[in-house]
Amino acid sequence: MADYKNILLVVDLSDDSQIIGERAKAIQACYGSEITLLHVVEYVPVEPMGEALLPTVQIEGELVERAKVRLVELAQKLSLSNSRQLVETGGIKTEIIRTAQRLKSDLIVLGSRERHGLAILLNFTEDTILHAAPCDVLAVRLH
Repeated sequence: MADYKNILLVVDLSDDSQIIGERAKAIQACYGSEITLLHVVEYVPVEPMGEALLPTVQIEGELVERAKVRLVELAQKLSLSNSRQLVETGGIKTEIIRTAQRLKSDLIVLGSRERHGLAILLNFTEDTILHAAPCDVLAVRLH
């Protein structure tokens, strides 16, 4: 098994992000890895075309800026302030895969929630990432 030298830590900035981050740090400690934190802002405007375009751009910009601040705070809590921190915009699944490819990540670490009922039939982010990732994936079980 190859060492994990370049870990992509994908967080949604919820309270669970710290749990996922701690798992990535444990792997980092074993391999001396670099960790890149990634958060994807997926903003879908209600009215994508028309007069509301300027406010939509402003709203997306505000969401990105807010995410950057929260990502810095999370990095500080995890003692990862010196790690690269990225906030991307677009489709969550697409941006995770694109970022992992661009950074030549060895491992993607993300959270995975248990599903019940009809949710089992839906294609969730972690399932897509698992099958499309250019590297290993660790899905940290969240409750």
